[in-house]
Amino acid sequence: MTSRELAGEFWFCMKHRRVEKLEDTDSANRIGPFPTEEQAAHALETIHEREKAYDAEDSAWEDGD
Repeated sequence: MTSRELAGEFWFCMKHRRVEKLEDTDSANRIGPFPTEEQAAHALETIHEREKAYDAEDSAWEDGD
């Protein structure tokens, strides 16, 4: 996707700890894109939940389940 296509998307800025538009945050500090402001606001929770799921999958695979 181009910057122009992503301009309307929402991002979570790790530096400012808030939801921002693409043009308001630099690439080193943003997580996203998210289709809604609400989803971007919960970016850290989303990452945490995904990490828990990945860890559970890894444990199951290592245990031979």
